[in-house]
Amino acid sequence: MEFLFEYGMFLAKSLTILLSFIIVFVVILGSSQRSQQTSKGELEVKNVNEAVKHISQSLTRSMLNPVQQKAQDKADKKRLKQEEKNRKQQLKDDQGISARVFVLEFNGDVQASGVDALREEVSAVLSVARAEDEVIVKLESPGGVVHGYGLAASQLQRIKAKSITLTVAVDKVAASGGYMMACIADKIIAAPFALLGSIGVVAQIPNFHRFLKSKEVDVEVLTAGDYKRTLTLFGENTEKGRQKFLEELEDVHALFKEFVSENRPQVQIEQVSTGEAWYGKRALDVMLVDELMTSDEYIVDKCETCDVFSVQFKETLNRWQKVLKKIEVITGQWQSPVQHLAKLPDSQIK
Repeated sequence: MEFLFEYGMFLAKSLTILLSFIIVFVVILGSSQRSQQTSKGELEVKNVNEAVKHISQSLTRSMLNPVQQKAQDKADKKRLKQEEKNRKQQLKDDQGISARVFVLEFNGDVQASGVDALREEVSAVLSVARAEDEVIVKLESPGGVVHGYGLAASQLQRIKAKSITLTVAVDKVAASGGYMMACIADKIIAAPFALLGSIGVVAQIPNFHRFLKSKEVDVEVLTAGDYKRTLTLFGENTEKGRQKFLEELEDVHALFKEFVSENRPQVQIEQVSTGEAWYGKRALDVMLVDELMTSDEYIVDKCETCDVFSVQFKETLNRWQKVLKKIEVITGQWQSPVQHLAKLPDSQIK
């Protein structure tokens, strides 16, 4: 039994070391891949009006008998002919041009890896958008690293800088880094049970120093500068380093609060910046959102008066790059003990 125990301990240590090397290798290789290639992919644009109309017509047609279907087909052809005639007349007169709505989607992970696609989409929209147009961003994110979501928020600020109306729609969750992005909008709409807020900062890092010391393994951490490294994975953490790290967290939190206050001055920042998150109606009560409505309802309503287009950048990845990207998402939190914008309530992560 003692032999099996020793063998098990040896195997566990070996696997831990091997896993550490794999993580480091993936991170280095991923960084290398990103530095060597530019964004490759294509922009996919869909007419939402046509999609909504097609669904409605398909359902209506399925409820008709053959004679009624024939009459409906004839009426549709006449209607389409008249619509095309009206469109040409509008272009000729240069009047009555309807406003356009561009719908983007951002599904955030811890690393905010969707920011590259968002950059391409925003650049494309801004190249054609007019002052009377609107951009809707369907946003879903529980938050993540500060620098990633800071860059994602900056992409949305580009829309505001061009004086184009920005609406953010949240159907499930826009917490922490997700809310950092959402608060930039001229209008935030959310489903009744969507989760919003969590204006706080959290960081965690494992430390193996005591374990390595018990095995008589030394780890040398050499730095130039008092605070080049505050907390480490394998070295001995000091109270001085720990205190400095806490000061950095507080500073990030202060910046986060200032950012929300600048973009949504109507909120009572000290009330909502405790790291808590609010559901639907509660978020409306504390003015984290402007209206309770699903993105589907809002977009379908826009189809009645505007030309609505879905804009998505589809990145082209080979099989190895897809696997690498998945591994990077899983292991992203090991890259460095960076600050994360606040997590969801414990009830959401059990």
